[in-house]
Amino acid sequence: MQLSPLLAGGETYRQERPPRFMDEARIKRMRWRTRRGTRELDALFGGWLDEAFAHAGEAQQQAFDELLDVQDPDLWDWVMGHATAPRADWQAIIDDIRARHRL
Repeated sequence: MQLSPLLAGGETYRQERPPRFMDEARIKRMRWRTRRGTRELDALFGGWLDEAFAHAGEAQQQAFDELLDVQDPDLWDWVMGHATAPRADWQAIIDDIRARHRL
């Protein structure tokens, strides 16, 4: 939230940031979080952020945000098809990443 100009009597009021600003800030934060320990994971997850995140529903966006908390070896195993993600919403994102890159 940001403070807006003074009202009569010296009071200020709080004004919510516009949704677009919040979306841009969220994307920047997510962009940083998609930087992983390998170039391959950077490209796969950063690519999904670029290509699919904006079109995803709020639930899927939240799932992607939570997916980025997972350790790289687990993400790699899921993306390579060596294991499946423990959550169906994560697996749906992994499947989409795999399909986009023909893995």
